[in-house]
Amino acid sequence: MTIIVRIRPLSHFEGLALPAYQTAQSAGMDLPAAVPADEPVIIPPGEWRMIPTGLSIALPDGYEAQVRPRSGLAAKSGVTCLNTPGTVDADYRGEIKVNLVNHGPAAFTVRRGERIAQMIIAPVTRIEWAPVAALDDTARGDGGFGSTGV
Repeated sequence: MTIIVRIRPLSHFEGLALPAYQTAQSAGMDLPAAVPADEPVIIPPGEWRMIPTGLSIALPDGYEAQVRPRSGLAAKSGVTCLNTPGTVDADYRGEIKVNLVNHGPAAFTVRRGERIAQMIIAPVTRIEWAPVAALDDTARGDGGFGSTGV
């Protein structure tokens, strides 16, 4: 299924390529860092920075954009998204930014155009609460963290 999403490149996005699927069956599109070429962002170990993408979008009603880590960036450098998945709501019109955290042992430099995260467009299911006096019994019951195995 294909949906149309309006995208607005901001002035600091100029010269960068719009997000695109890297393969025919990719679920996400990589987001670029829209930092100035002469001012890369350095993220020391254990710290995080908000990285601009230079993009704003208008999602159709009933959809969200999920901002997720890129596995290669995490595996190679220990850099990932701090809150993941980050949700971009359909009514948000501001710039999409990526909150990158450096879990690696060395400082990480974010350069202009570097692919820093991936974005997945997904349908949203809305619910209505049905208050009840009791819930159905299950084999697990109220067993919480660690209750289903070692």
